[in-house]
Amino acid sequence: MKRALEITLISAENIRLNKKPVKNAVVAVRADPGHECSTKPAPDKGTNPQWNENLVVDLPLHAGFITLEVKCKSSSGSYKLVGGATVPSSDFAGDFGTPEGYVRFLSYRLRDSNGVRTDSIINISAKMAAPALARTYEVPRPEIRVPVGDQRKMVAAGGLVTGVPVWYAQPCR
Repeated sequence: MKRALEITLISAENIRLNKKPVKNAVVAVRADPGHECSTKPAPDKGTNPQWNENLVVDLPLHAGFITLEVKCKSSSGSYKLVGGATVPSSDFAGDFGTPEGYVRFLSYRLRDSNGVRTDSIINISAKMAAPALARTYEVPRPEIRVPVGDQRKMVAAGGLVTGVPVWYAQPCR
C-alpha cells in the first residue's frame, strides 16, 4: 500500500561542483529503491537554481525517508551528483491530528558523494495527498437452510434449521 506525497522543489542555494557554479541542475527524488523521478533542468545557471516544480511521488507505508539528489549535466552528457539529502518521512507526514494536505516548508543542507556536509541548501515544500476514500462493499452471505422434522415443530422453531445434515453409513461387518 502506498500514499501520495506532493513535493514542490522550490530552489537551492550555493550549489557548486568543484567550487564552480553548475549548469542544468536537476533534482531527483527517490522514495522507493528503483523508482526515481526528477525535475526539468533549472532555467537559470549559477549557484542558486530555481525549479518551482511539483512532483507526486508514491510513498510506501514502510518508507522511513525520501532521498533528494541535486545533479548537474557534465560535458560528457552524464549527470554528476552535486549533493544529496535524506529527508525523514516524519518531517512531512505530520503528527497525529495534523490535517490532511497540511503543507510544510523545509530546507536541508546537502552532503556530497562522500557524505561530507556542504554549504549547499535545498528548499522544498511537501504535503501528504488526501487519501482516496475507501469504498466498502457488503457482500451478501448465502444462507443454507434445510427444512427438517415435523411441520408443527418447524413452525415453533422458526421453520428452518441452519446447517446441512451429514449422513454417514455404519461400517460393514
